[in-house]
Amino acid sequence: MREIERAVEILKQGGIVIFPTDTAFGIGCRIDDEKAVERLFKIRKRPLTQATPVLVDSIEMASDYVQSIPDVVEEQLIDKYWPGALTIILHCKKDKVPEFVRGGGSTIGVRMPNHPITFKLIQKVGVPILGPSANFHGEKTPYRFEDLDSKLIKLVDYVFQGHPLQGQAFLPFPSTVIDCSVKPWRIVREGAIKLEL
Repeated sequence: MREIERAVEILKQGGIVIFPTDTAFGIGCRIDDEKAVERLFKIRKRPLTQATPVLVDSIEMASDYVQSIPDVVEEQLIDKYWPGALTIILHCKKDKVPEFVRGGGSTIGVRMPNHPITFKLIQKVGVPILGPSANFHGEKTPYRFEDLDSKLIKLVDYVFQGHPLQGQAFLPFPSTVIDCSVKPWRIVREGAIKLEL
C-alpha cells in the first residue's frame, strides 16, 4: 500500500502523520526523535506537563520502554484487551522515553491498537509511535475524517484518509486508560472498554 510506505518514510525521517486508529484519528511521530516530539506538542498546543499515549505493535516493544510488565497486568489486561482500546500506564525507562512524552514524570501510557494501518505503521517504523488524538489541545476528538480541523491538517507532513474502526461502527469513544503504576489500579478515563476493578 503506497500510503503506508509514504507515511513510514515520513515517520522514519522525523515527520508528523495523522492516521486512523481503532478509536479516533491520531497524530503521531516516532518516540525516539526529540525534535519531532517537541514539534508534535507545539502543533497540538498540548501542555508539556501532560504525558502523551504511546502506541506499540507488541508486548515485546512495550517492554523495551517500560520498567516491567507485571504478570497480573499481562494476564488480566493485556491478554484480554490487546490489541484494542485500552491504554495501560506503567513505570517507564526514563532514559529511553523523552521527557515530554512522559509529561516530566516517570510513567507512560502504552497501547496496542487494533487497526491494520496503525499496526503496520508501528511495525515498519520499528519503534513506538506517539498516538494522541488528532486535534488541538482541548478541542473535540475527531472520530471521522471530516471531523479533522483543516488548520491542523496544514501543519502536519502526511494525512491518511482512512476510517477509525470505532467510527465506522458509530461508537465514538476514546481508549479506556488504566493506571497500573499504582496499587490499587486506578481507572483514569472511562472509554471504549468497560473495566470493573
